[in-house]
Amino acid sequence: MNPLQTKIEFLKGVGPKRAELLQKELRIFTFGDLLFHFPFRYVDRSKFFTVSESNQDQAFMQFKGHVRKIRKIGQARKMRLVAEFYDSTGVIELVWFKGIKFVEPKLDPDKEFVLFGKPTRFNGKYNIAHPELELASTSKVAAGRSLQPIYHTTEKLNAKNLHTKALEKLVYTLTQQIQVVIPENLTPELMQKWNLIPRNKALFEVHFPTNTDALKVARYRLKFEELFFMQLQILRFKNHRKLQRRGYVFNKVGERFNQFYQEVLPFDLTGAQKKVVKEIRNDLKSGDQMNRLLQGDVGSGKTIVAVLTILLAIENGYQSALMAPTSILAFQHFDGVTELLEKVGVKTMLLTGATKTKERKEMLAKLATGEVTVIIGTHALLEDRVKFHNLGLVVIDEQHRFGVAQRSRMWAKSKVPPHILIMSATPIPRTLAMSFYGDLDVSVIDELPPGRKPIQTIHKYDANRLGVMGFMRKEIEKGRQIYIVYPLIEESEHFEYKDLMDGFESISREFPPPQFQVSVVHGRLKPADKEMEMQRFVKGQTHIMVATTVIEVGVNVPNASVMIIESAEKFGLAQLHQLRGRVGRGSDQSFCVLITDYKLSADARTRIETMVRTNDGFQVAEADLQLRGPGNIMGTQQSGILDFAIADLATDGNILKVAREAAQLLLEQDANLRLEIHSNLRKHFISYVKKHPNWGSIS
Repeated sequence: MNPLQTKIEFLKGVGPKRAELLQKELRIFTFGDLLFHFPFRYVDRSKFFTVSESNQDQAFMQFKGHVRKIRKIGQARKMRLVAEFYDSTGVIELVWFKGIKFVEPKLDPDKEFVLFGKPTRFNGKYNIAHPELELASTSKVAAGRSLQPIYHTTEKLNAKNLHTKALEKLVYTLTQQIQVVIPENLTPELMQKWNLIPRNKALFEVHFPTNTDALKVARYRLKFEELFFMQLQILRFKNHRKLQRRGYVFNKVGERFNQFYQEVLPFDLTGAQKKVVKEIRNDLKSGDQMNRLLQGDVGSGKTIVAVLTILLAIENGYQSALMAPTSILAFQHFDGVTELLEKVGVKTMLLTGATKTKERKEMLAKLATGEVTVIIGTHALLEDRVKFHNLGLVVIDEQHRFGVAQRSRMWAKSKVPPHILIMSATPIPRTLAMSFYGDLDVSVIDELPPGRKPIQTIHKYDANRLGVMGFMRKEIEKGRQIYIVYPLIEESEHFEYKDLMDGFESISREFPPPQFQVSVVHGRLKPADKEMEMQRFVKGQTHIMVATTVIEVGVNVPNASVMIIESAEKFGLAQLHQLRGRVGRGSDQSFCVLITDYKLSADARTRIETMVRTNDGFQVAEADLQLRGPGNIMGTQQSGILDFAIADLATDGNILKVAREAAQLLLEQDANLRLEIHSNLRKHFISYVKKHPNWGSIS
């Protein structure tokens, strides 16, 4: 039996009661769980002070000396243990209120101790409550191990003396007991090629580092291992799917595609768009099912790439579906795609939950016979009654809004799995893309079409509101339109943010009819009323749209040149960037004005400064990753898959790239891990797969 699978209660110093606590509080059930409960930080214990240097402004201080005058004061539960600690420069008082029966026998006046704790000044004297006290002769600090591990613990554990120091002691006992039998899970070739130390040495050093260099090397080995097995799972799934799922072959480029490319395109493709189209064409004629993520910032021209891909499907005799998460976005795609495809004789149809019964029935009949070649819609496309004649391509916009089960229903609508093109207008940091979308091929459009002027982002405080109103008036006089976005619909006693309706009334007073027209849009409006207000703004009948984040996606008004975001500190970075992308769609200079309170948290200030500093969605995404971590960015439903014991996608991008390359090379050498040299690695990988979700199935 693998010693790491031994139940934690059998470790010396634990027992049944402590085991139950560790299981409930930290989910530590086995030796392995404890070993992989890594320190989250380290305290540098290399420096010693003299007692005369005691200072309560220091977080912690460390001394060498002796104890004397050991005595108990008080009775029963109010009893405390007091001792004097001294060196050649002075005396400091030590106090214990708990654990007295354990501490008192260890206080030997004849022996030298290492003292560690936070000094506090009381009645003109320094004291330390519940200090750490070790014999100097056996202290790891005195022996040169100056980095003390600090472990996550809980109040319940602390109350039962299972604090970080106790956890450290348990881990040390464990490492001494099993260090020689910790199984290695990488091959000698892998370790040599990527300069990795043995696993058992890394596990010991990460808990009890000899020095900072040794800690760095140990953490690198363990991070590599964690990311390597994750990437191995992703890449094996990707390779397996390619072998199992052959795709339709689209090798024909006909007249309509060429006509569209040469005569209809409203502008020349950027270099990035041309590169992506080439990647897609190579996928479509390969005989494998395409499974590609298309990343691009707001306004980078993803839709044109999707239209060209749809044309390739049509040229080869197959139907296409474009699926959007909201009816607003589906309508926008329908209008834009229809206008382009009609010019080369291709008709499109729109299916949403609001499609009338008679119209729906006719549409589904035409879809089933192949008379309809392109359909655009929402979740309505997933219904069982929606049947295709020969569905060859599915384009999904903002795919993170569709669940795995929902998307799989789309794949089942064709005998051979259709080619998949997933579009994301929220740029994803490379490290997340390699993990969360690791089984997809990723294309990036990283430049904007020519003629687009960068949006100017400005930060203003509440006190500057009059100046902002004057700026708005000037823009309206130029014939421009304005968005104003609020974070809340109604007032809340918990937040001091301007709410939407109060804002609407204030704006209406400042910009009164008939000279100005102001509309309001929010999630509680009936769909018909919301659509009417949207259309009024699209047609230029209203000058200002006061809205909630319902306009984050799905509104394309080239004449709108100003985005004002009230209480901008309330919004996340990705949301701010998405809202900013609603303007800057025409040739005129556009502006994004972020209005905040004077009091800003450190994170809020970083978000605002990032927005002002850059328009680059990938830089914004990287900053968001640093601030929020990968789990929060990818959403609560899916954050669990990004939980690591030691690796961090926000900071370990370089290690991830190396681990992915190593996994790829290994699979090229031994796709099924059948070679004898990979037996230990295979055994660990099987165990890993049982404990972790199928990353590949997520996308």
